[in-house]
Amino acid sequence: MRWSQIFIPTLRDDPADAEAISHKLMLRAGLVRQLAAGVYSKLPLGFRASRKVEAIVREEMERIGAQEFHLPVLHPGELWKESGRWFDIGDEMFRLKDRRQGDYCLGMTHEEVFTAIARDELRSYRQLPQIWFQIQTKFRDEARPKSGVLRGREFVMKDSYTFDVDFAGLDVAFDKHAEAYRRIFARCGVRALAVQAASGAMGGSESVEFMSVSDAGEDWTVTCASCDYAANLEKATSVVSSVDDPREEPGDIEKFSTPGIRTIEALAAFDENASAQRQIKTLVYSVDDQVTLFLLRGDHTLNEVKLAEATGVANFRAATAEECREALGALPGSLGAAGIAELPIYADDALKGRRGMVTGANEDDFHLRNVSVERDLDKLQWASLREVVAGDRCVHCGNELAVQRTIELGHIFKLGLRYSEAMKLTVLNDQGREVPVVMGSYGIGIERLLAAVIESYHDDNGIVWPWSVAPFHIVVTPISLKNADAMQKAEGIYHELQKDYEVLFDDRDERPGVKFKDADLVGVPLRIVVGPKGLEKGVVELFERASQQKEDIPLDRVFDEVRACAARLAEVEPR
Repeated sequence: MRWSQIFIPTLRDDPADAEAISHKLMLRAGLVRQLAAGVYSKLPLGFRASRKVEAIVREEMERIGAQEFHLPVLHPGELWKESGRWFDIGDEMFRLKDRRQGDYCLGMTHEEVFTAIARDELRSYRQLPQIWFQIQTKFRDEARPKSGVLRGREFVMKDSYTFDVDFAGLDVAFDKHAEAYRRIFARCGVRALAVQAASGAMGGSESVEFMSVSDAGEDWTVTCASCDYAANLEKATSVVSSVDDPREEPGDIEKFSTPGIRTIEALAAFDENASAQRQIKTLVYSVDDQVTLFLLRGDHTLNEVKLAEATGVANFRAATAEECREALGALPGSLGAAGIAELPIYADDALKGRRGMVTGANEDDFHLRNVSVERDLDKLQWASLREVVAGDRCVHCGNELAVQRTIELGHIFKLGLRYSEAMKLTVLNDQGREVPVVMGSYGIGIERLLAAVIESYHDDNGIVWPWSVAPFHIVVTPISLKNADAMQKAEGIYHELQKDYEVLFDDRDERPGVKFKDADLVGVPLRIVVGPKGLEKGVVELFERASQQKEDIPLDRVFDEVRACAARLAEVEPR
């Protein structure tokens, strides 16, 4: 491809509204352009790189026996109502009505559609197992799309689904996908960390995320360097830091005046015996329209994904001040669970066995001291509700945990019977008995993976593509278009290399510095510079983008040297 004929609209400066490195470089290198908030057009270079990623994904999915489908993105609402997700998922789903006022949505994912196909076509255990996949556009109405393609409203995913007659088969399918995912990410040059994760709206019994450590990430991952424990912040647990409570049960609860005190910090400053670790933080939520209390240690933070897992409800929100007053008799800042028996109360595990605590009295400007959690608070439902913080201790080995920003590359779920029971997907087993099919679901974000590659492979001059996903492998750059010999030699090298590689020919009438800067920005792994002075010596310059090394190569050795470099670059270690 000649550079003068391909559309590569490069930018010299970072766009003002771009924060993530991948966002800046995808715009500057002419890979994408924004159409609307969270909606991007792929330009030729971006599309070529995406196709490289998709090809790797296809190869590895087919390697585990997956069959490719292509399903609609417009889904009838009835399918999502069958599964229950029409009601569970909030504003992030794009919903619409057709001219007959029928309910439709744009697919966020395709569990319902694949389940419907399986329900209509699978009858016997002899037809199982099945692995089905597609690479298709998805839609999610993100409230705050940001970071370019890392958090968009329209995106491409590889989603696959497995159908088995029993849970043992699901375990095999899950492990097959986990290994396939490791190969996919390694081939793309990205080091992926497998972490325990929450299943969220997908449902199911177990899920694992594959994460890439990056400052551009919007997920947080908790890791232990000593025992390789890793979990998404929404799933992570830790050893609770010890607090010295009274050895004996404290005396009776005592109400005391706390005028104007509304926060954990203010109460700790007001009363030296009410440090944050000695307080019970009471948070009030409306959970499926039911006022519900959530209790944590004063210095801990509630994780709302854990709230959803604990309650099994996706429809929740923080209660308003007036709802708090109506339910408990006071405004936030003076709330507590003592004496409350008619409302659901969830308590974080860190409060187990705590004595001598301080909490709100459900009367404005008053608190209670000498509270013993299990003596004085009724009908508690225990759950892990708090967020782990860096420095907490690992539950497995006791060493310190780290918390890092990460990009989610893929997510695999053991759905179990979540969809097959709801949508009546059954087969006859080997005993002739009708049983629900056991399912799994597995996703990879194509653009997110591409952005993660750029986050890992870049320098001050632009993108440094790994060989496997580079839009072009080599750029041949003649220095002078007016020198007939140089142009002839450059054309000859270009045409010969095209037999084995994807090659750009920079035939633009630009200064050498401009050509070199553009080649660095778009990240072509190898550059061959053909100029009159070099040809007088019988050499061309071979420049390697990643190492910045350049070498004069005799004309009769060019193709051998390129083959050697290509073989070495194709074996790059994941970052």
